[in-house]
Amino acid sequence: MDIFLYAFSVMYSPGPVNFMGLNAGLTGQFRRSTGFFIGVGAAMMLLFVLFGYTGEAIISQAALPYISLIGGVYTLYLAYQVFTARTVVDESVAPTKTLTFWNGLVIQLLNPKGIMAVLPITSVMLPAAHITGMAIAVVSALLAFGAFGAPWVYSLLGAVLGRRINGTSAFTVFNRCMGIALAVCAYFMFHAFYVHLISA
Repeated sequence: MDIFLYAFSVMYSPGPVNFMGLNAGLTGQFRRSTGFFIGVGAAMMLLFVLFGYTGEAIISQAALPYISLIGGVYTLYLAYQVFTARTVVDESVAPTKTLTFWNGLVIQLLNPKGIMAVLPITSVMLPAAHITGMAIAVVSALLAFGAFGAPWVYSLLGAVLGRRINGTSAFTVFNRCMGIALAVCAYFMFHAFYVHLISA
């Protein structure tokens, strides 16, 4: 039970992936972003299975700052895409820059928050709970489904709020705010890399 409580608290807290889900809902892309949510879940499934069967042998703690650097660059790119996105209020016209499966897969694989959620579970909690063999794959699938649900819930919240908002200017403000929030997430990723450099 502690595995799922820990995973839930990390996955459902604000972060770049959940901010993107929220923005998708606010801008009327909730249904069109299903591939993005699946991509996030697939990335977490891959990480849980990979680390569940190999422990920390694949990615050591020393590699995390470099993953933060790459993740920061990609998050900054997505922040720019969200910040400059053109909002279309007319639902008969599809908005540009819809989130895709590959967006979800890549950002979650490069998201240090996701890796930090996976490592304690796979290296400490699973062995402590005597979860081995095929059970690792089953637990990984359940946790990956939870990862799929996090941006989905944020996007649903955005969709509910978005229905109460009228006018392109309001959505433009939300896009700008979400873009800035993603840029802040990127800053923290860059900061983790910088702290590693000065302490090395």
